[in-house]
Amino acid sequence: MSIRSLQKLVHVGCRELGLDADTRRDLQLVTTGKSSMSDMSEAELNKLVGELKVRGFRPTDRSAKRPASDRPDIRFCHVMWRLLHEAGVAKVAGAKGLNAFVRSRFEKTWGHVPLDIDHLREPAQIRAVVEALKDWCARAGVELSK
Repeated sequence: MSIRSLQKLVHVGCRELGLDADTRRDLQLVTTGKSSMSDMSEAELNKLVGELKVRGFRPTDRSAKRPASDRPDIRFCHVMWRLLHEAGVAKVAGAKGLNAFVRSRFEKTWGHVPLDIDHLREPAQIRAVVEALKDWCARAGVELSK
């Protein structure tokens, strides 16, 4: 983890534990002998994060993958989008890019599009997305079955 990321993590931990800036600086001084995070090495920042964890801070893993949709047709949309991205046709990877595609392609037609494709429930709308992605794969030469 980079020094800047560790500094951010310390700030998040202090905020979650309710520590103000003066208390944070005191904790930094007691833990590392330095009152300023900009003077700390990566090892010292890790030590400070460890001290926050001892005091009850539980950092969340923001890189954790979100659960797959329970609908196979929506999971298929995600797979096609990944293949399009790997082929270099879709510029933005993951759910962010797929959701932007669905909004730009269907918002005028449907009038309203959920922020996340995983929230689509109308079978006709899901079929339309699947067919649009299949057509794009065909135009781009992306093979769907192996």
